[in-house]
Amino acid sequence: MRAPALLSACLLTLITAAPAAADDYSVVPETFIYCTTCHGVELRGNASVDAPRLNGMEDWYLRNQMLAFKHGRRGTHAQDTNGLEMQPQAAALTEHQIEDAVAFITALPVRTWTIEHTVAGNVDRGRTLYATCGACHGPQGQGNRTLSAPRLAGQSDWYLARQLEKYRSGVRGYDPADTAGAQMRAATQVLGSEEDIQDVVAFINTLPVN
Repeated sequence: MRAPALLSACLLTLITAAPAAADDYSVVPETFIYCTTCHGVELRGNASVDAPRLNGMEDWYLRNQMLAFKHGRRGTHAQDTNGLEMQPQAAALTEHQIEDAVAFITALPVRTWTIEHTVAGNVDRGRTLYATCGACHGPQGQGNRTLSAPRLAGQSDWYLARQLEKYRSGVRGYDPADTAGAQMRAATQVLGSEEDIQDVVAFINTLPVN
């Protein structure tokens, strides 16, 4: 199955399953297994298709990003291969359907013990570089809704590294209507190299996830 079709199947499964979500994975319909191909087992994330960890993600951030995809503020840059696949899938959804998807994802139990670290770097150096990030995302990477800054602690480290590179190169945060993205794009200019990105993500990996 091609990626766009697979993403569409994932989103439709989320929507149709939303009313059944409670507090245990056992209530998820068997068809939900197809979504794990995109976002990993138990929504842990899937590096092969650049799909982030959704388990534990804030409802407001999920909603904001789905709407950004839907309205073309994200996922329309010519070099954003995965975003270009996600954008039309979100565009096909109504805002009510997006709310259903968000409700389903956030109803699932957060399983922090499934988090795996794949990025290595100089943690001490990353701690220094993180000072700029912490101004919005918090000293413990806990996030700040007022500043539209999501929680970083517990997110897939490979995904953080890829998104930082996208911001740094201008692939993400390029749309003038994406205010928060534009702020992130400016903030990442302090990360002058791939080594900087690896180091700051290595430090984020040390932050508590509870």
